[in-house]
Amino acid sequence: MANEMLLKYGCNPNQKPSKVFMEDGSELPITVLNGKPGYINLLDALNGWQLVSELKKATGVCAATSFKHVSPAGAAIGRPLSDTLKKIYWVDDLGELTPLASAYARARGADRMSSYGDFIALSDKVDVCTAKMIQREVSDGVIAPAYDEEALEILKSKRKGTYCILQMDVNYKPAPVEHKQVYGITFEQGRNELDINKELLANIVTENKNIPADKLDDLMISLITLKYTQSNSVCYVKDGQAIGIGAGQQSRIHCTRLAGQKADNWWLRQSPQVLGLDFVDNIRRADRDNAIDVYIGDEYEDVLREGEWQKIFKTKPAVFTTEEKKAWLAKNTDVCLGSDAFFPFGDNIERAKKSGVAYIAEPGGSIRDDNVIEVCNKYHIAMAFTGIRLFHH
Repeated sequence: MANEMLLKYGCNPNQKPSKVFMEDGSELPITVLNGKPGYINLLDALNGWQLVSELKKATGVCAATSFKHVSPAGAAIGRPLSDTLKKIYWVDDLGELTPLASAYARARGADRMSSYGDFIALSDKVDVCTAKMIQREVSDGVIAPAYDEEALEILKSKRKGTYCILQMDVNYKPAPVEHKQVYGITFEQGRNELDINKELLANIVTENKNIPADKLDDLMISLITLKYTQSNSVCYVKDGQAIGIGAGQQSRIHCTRLAGQKADNWWLRQSPQVLGLDFVDNIRRADRDNAIDVYIGDEYEDVLREGEWQKIFKTKPAVFTTEEKKAWLAKNTDVCLGSDAFFPFGDNIERAKKSGVAYIAEPGGSIRDDNVIEVCNKYHIAMAFTGIRLFHH
């Protein structure tokens, strides 16, 4: 380890010089095992590492996240995958998955379009199964506490040997006060060391006060994910993984809609219409993901018009009609939703319900809390007020 690390440039090539260093003279808690990390790589790596570390602490299960531009595109714990999830995540050919590989398959698979070129954070020692999964995805780098020797060699082979591999010192403890400069002015604040646990979810303010244990885990996953997502943000979670994250929106309803659409897309990808798509041989993974995204969206004609579909599919798919999509989306239930600040109006709950939300965690404190609770009660949704805001900038 060293006290500082010189970087090629900052956020953009014109921003030079650039480096990271420890102001107190101590050694950096990250070791570069391969490649050369960039400024944004390190922002993603350090935020991602915090997220997966907290997920594992809260749930007791290994965790993974897929970061892009300082917000997670996906985050998950290592619950086993169904056959359908293995297929839509394109890992059904890898045999039995380790828990860590399952966690990354979920994190990457939540929003594959956004995860393209991600930086990965993993809570546990990287095994061969996980390394093989990462090897075939387009990714900028990975941070983890340790690597199996064979797994490390597999990862080193990525990107013609330039793939960024970072090892994190698990014993590192940052100072309790952090600093940041903007326009030459130094900002100072206490680190957000909030421990997100089940006790934060004890204040259930709706008529329905039943939140099962597995849904408490999912709500904690949503809140921990939000803690490291650019605000405003909301996060939809199901079965141990984020399925829709809406980051950096100025309006909360826009955030709820954005994340809800991502959650809907995740569910639509599991429909018979999508599972039955017959792709041409040797189609690139990114092209396949993009084709699915367009096919289930409003601009489906872009991949179904004559002369275009032949480049993607062996046989022309039928249109996935609005009625068929609505019928399939109605089958998605028991989704959990977290919000980093209070919902100001009940319209957020109306939108969340369309994506199958049945459990919600939010700070509370709006002058319209009564309206938000009323809408929850209308749909028999259980909602906990945490009393804690989770803004992150």
